[in-house]
Amino acid sequence: MRYAYLHGFASGPKSRKGQRLAEVFRAEGRELALPDLNAPSFAKLSLGAMLERLDALDDEGSPWRFIGSSLGGWLAAAWAARRPERVDRLLLLCPAFDLVERWKTILPDGAMERWAADGALEVPDGAGVPTALHYAFYEEAAAHPAFPTVRCPTRVVHGTEDTQVPVEGSRSWAAAHANVTLTEVRDGHDLLASMEVIERLALGWLSA
Repeated sequence: MRYAYLHGFASGPKSRKGQRLAEVFRAEGRELALPDLNAPSFAKLSLGAMLERLDALDDEGSPWRFIGSSLGGWLAAAWAARRPERVDRLLLLCPAFDLVERWKTILPDGAMERWAADGALEVPDGAGVPTALHYAFYEEAAAHPAFPTVRCPTRVVHGTEDTQVPVEGSRSWAAAHANVTLTEVRDGHDLLASMEVIERLALGWLSA
């Protein structure tokens, strides 16, 4: 069995959660892959290119067990829906489902219209560097399923105080999937206060 951590939006392989989980896996003699999913680049970010990067990571060896955070959670579910035979289990952390609606609620009034008119929106990348993100990223999101359907056993950890991706989306998704179990924690979107819960699931349930 192989394991990978899929980072979120404006993040990367060096994220705090990813690095911490990689350390925990190494201590148990397991490898946790940390792919860079800013494909083809953060400025030109594309959901299709991100899914293709997972295609390139997969070499038809053992199936995968993914930990996906935020946008990486959506990506893990979307790839599992496309390649169900290649994904054995999922552990999703505040998965960013319903991307189109999420952008509308996160951005301040008038920002969506300016993004569309200008063709780019300045957003800090994973290193905190202001980067012009192209509007095509948002447009492309409408072409992908907002709530992918997955068949494999799945656990979701979501913070009840998450203001970026409200827990209601995970509640609805879990209710629609008999194979999905939702664990709610009193935490925000980054879940850094809930690492003990995440590590326990990663080393226990995901690695079982």
